[in-house]
Amino acid sequence: MNKIIRLKDLGTKDYKETWEYQEELFKEVVDLKIKNRREETNLETPNYFLFVEHPHVYTLGKSGDLSNLLLSEKQLESKGATFYKINRGGDITYHGPGQIVGYPIIDLENFFADIHKYLRFLEEAVILTLQEYGIVCGRSEGETGVWLGEGTPFARKICAMGVRASRWVTMHGFALNVNADLGYFDNIIPCGIRGKAVTSLNVELGVEKVDEEEVKEKILKHFSKLFEATFEKSEIVNQQSKI
Repeated sequence: MNKIIRLKDLGTKDYKETWEYQEELFKEVVDLKIKNRREETNLETPNYFLFVEHPHVYTLGKSGDLSNLLLSEKQLESKGATFYKINRGGDITYHGPGQIVGYPIIDLENFFADIHKYLRFLEEAVILTLQEYGIVCGRSEGETGVWLGEGTPFARKICAMGVRASRWVTMHGFALNVNADLGYFDNIIPCGIRGKAVTSLNVELGVEKVDEEEVKEKILKHFSKLFEATFEKSEIVNQQSKI
C-alpha cells in the first residue's frame, strides 16, 4: 500500500479549471485500479492532495436544491462570483479568498476502505488544527463538517465538506474559513441548513488576519498522523495537465 501523498499548492485558481484538473488526477488513479484488476497486476496507485484558493464561486452538489442560491445570474455577475453544479455530495456552498480549500485525491485502499471513516478523519484533521488556536469545536450530528457552539442558539459552521468517491478513490474535499468574507454566505442557504450561521477563524480569534500558510501546515501535520501518511511536495505534471 502506497501511503505517500503528493502535495501541490495551486495558489489562487479558477474553480472550473481546478475541478477539471481534479478529474484528470482522479481518472488516472481509477484507470490504474481498473488496469490492475483486468490484467491481474499490482501497480502502485498514487495519492494526491491539492491546496487551492478560489475566486468567489458558489457550487451546488448533485443532491442540492437550486433554491438555496439566493442570487440571480445578474446578481452573481455584480458580485464578481460564478456558479457551478458539480458532482460532489452535499448541497450549496461558497468558496472565495481567505478560505483554505483542500482536495485529497487518494486511493482509500492504500489506507482503509471506509468512506465514513474518511469523512470523520477529514473533520478530525480540521478540529485538531483549530484546537491549536484555542477554538472549541466539533461535529454536528447528521451534518458533515466542523462546527462551533453546536447545541446552542449560536451554532456556526467554520468548515464545509463534500466528497465524491468511486472505486475507493476520492475527490473534492473541505473548505475551511480562515480569513473569509462572510458576507458572501448571505447569498445562499449554506449547505441547505437554515437557522445556523457561518464563521471564520479570524472572526473567532478577534484578529484581522490569520497566517494561512501556518494553518495549512497544521492541517497537513494532523492529516498525516491520522492517515499514517507521508507528504511529498510535487509539481504533479502529467501528459494531460500542466497546472
